[in-house]
Amino acid sequence: MTAARRGGKRVGYIRVSTVDQNTVRQLDGVQLDKVFTDKASGADTNRPQLKAAMEYLRDGDVLVVHSMDRLARNITDLLHTVETLNGRGVVVDFVKESLTFTGDDSAMSKLMLTIMGGVAEFERAMIRERQREGIAKAKEAGKYQGRKSTMTAAQVQSIRERVAAGENKSALAREFKVTRQTIYNVMAA
Repeated sequence: MTAARRGGKRVGYIRVSTVDQNTVRQLDGVQLDKVFTDKASGADTNRPQLKAAMEYLRDGDVLVVHSMDRLARNITDLLHTVETLNGRGVVVDFVKESLTFTGDDSAMSKLMLTIMGGVAEFERAMIRERQREGIAKAKEAGKYQGRKSTMTAAQVQSIRERVAAGENKSALAREFKVTRQTIYNVMAA
């Protein structure tokens, strides 16, 4: 474990993909001054708590992450995030891989970051591919119905009528607490 420089903080970042996944195991037993936790996909770096952590971190701090795939699922985002933090004097410490990046890293550590990040990206692509294959097979067998609608038939009818009357789709999405895409899907069905 890398210690923060004098006056620096040890800051944890935890990410799980869904709200019902448990975050406890990721940095259990690791001494930290502050922790930021996202319950969101790692597909990109547009995550509220990651942004908050990035704003919070200062020169001399250490960002502690359970594993590389918790920080980013693609090599571009991983390299950019680590390089940005290192450029600001923040050390990045990956617990599972036992790798620490300070910005003064050897060619071997940079190679390891790239390889391990590539493995995380590959793993994500494989998960998506298996998921698509599984859905296609379930559809063929007539077992896949898609996700159940969170809206009632009356709500769907109301949305259709109001859109037809010229109401703003974004305003309707906010009112019904759904995404704009859901409104477009309702209109397309």
